[in-house]
Amino acid sequence: MSTELSLHHRRRAPTEQEVAAIPWMKVLDAQQRAQVLAELKVGDASPGDYVCRTGRELTYWFGVIDGLLKMSSDNIDGVSMTFTGVPPGGWFGEGTALKREPYKYNIQALRRSIVAGLPVDTFHWLLDHSIGFNRFVMNQINERLGQFIAAREIDRMNNPDARVARSLAALFNPVLYPGVGEVLRITQQELAYLVGLSRQRVNEALSALQEQGVIRVEYGGLRVLSLNALRSKVFPRHETP
Repeated sequence: MSTELSLHHRRRAPTEQEVAAIPWMKVLDAQQRAQVLAELKVGDASPGDYVCRTGRELTYWFGVIDGLLKMSSDNIDGVSMTFTGVPPGGWFGEGTALKREPYKYNIQALRRSIVAGLPVDTFHWLLDHSIGFNRFVMNQINERLGQFIAAREIDRMNNPDARVARSLAALFNPVLYPGVGEVLRITQQELAYLVGLSRQRVNEALSALQEQGVIRVEYGGLRVLSLNALRSKVFPRHETP
């Protein structure tokens, strides 16, 4: 983990390019946008940096401008359980922000990332003043529910290929993660962290998915060729010799 100042103490004002990468900015009017720009902060997270931790006081609603974060929690024995990854364009924690509760999960950078934070008071101000922002948040909550149900299905899967496929499908969500585009920038080791499998087993699963024409492994990332196949509940099992 970085030994420099904490991410909170390294926060700064966003650049124009970083503001342009925030999906909900386009639904705001000029006054609302000005209010947000006066309060919005970004931080340059190093691998291992925590964006927020379970039980800490709520301060910001967070989003990913660039990079990749991991959402997890620790069980009663102190063992970490990973829920999902958060790629570019993803904003998270709206349920916690709405209820003004302490954070319920750990968010940690898997690689160098740019993380944006909107103060919770500004979040609520937008809810009171912007219909477009309300719609954005409602869509987030709706998609998050579907993602939660899918995550529970993944937990019950004994087929590693299916686990990898469904986990990839969750990251290719244009509503939750509009910054991903057609190619997900992720390494096999990062994917292994997110799905709870070894890097070797993830490599085998990706090879199987590529052979079946579902994805294409490219330099520095993965291109999805059939999102419906990744989302399918019944996925062909790849038998390893």
